Amino acid sequence: MSAPDPRFFGYGSLVNLATHAYHNPRPAQLAGWRRVWRHSTLRDVAFLSVERCAQGTVIDGIVADVPNADWAALDEREFAYLRRIVTDAVAHNGPRAETAVYEVDGGVLAPPSTAHPILLSYLDVVVQGFLRVFGPDGATRFFATTHGWDAPILNDRPAPRYPRAQTLTPDETATVDAALSRLRATVIS
Repeated sequence: MSAPDPRFFGYGSLVNLATHAYHNPRPAQLAGWRRVWRHSTLRDVAFLSVERCAQGTVIDGIVADVPNADWAALDEREFAYLRRIVTDAVAHNGPRAETAVYEVDGGVLAPPSTAHPILLSYLDVVVQGFLRVFGPDGATRFFATTHGWDAPILNDRPAPRYPRAQTLTPDETATVDAALSRLRATVIS
């Protein structure tokens, strides 16, 4: 019997199943890591990353299979990230397999800034994924367990810059906007 395909743990846009076709996606949790906004000189804008954190921290996400351990397409999509093995820190309701997470790396890492903001079209995709996989409580947990909301957010909804932008329902858009309002996030044009 051959070993099962390895998996990735997605904690941002990969939670939105409309942005990829990886097999057997299922809800999962990653312990001992936290979600954080980061900018790398390898990209023009800020993206979500993870970083090791104190024990007791847990973030929601999904795991999905990488058939035949063919990481090339996913590595290309996540080009400013390094793949880290986190098998023992991931919990889900499926069989155990080697599991990796992508962490922003390369270039100079820094918090987002006005010159390198968070794209609202990217955030919309992430939150839509959390709403569809975990429901409203999952979206609330996403905002609560993500660090760096003092970063500026560029409202690019009229002309999305994120390459995998999705169309949100009015309720999904309202969820994003209400959360940003509660967080007193700075949205710029």
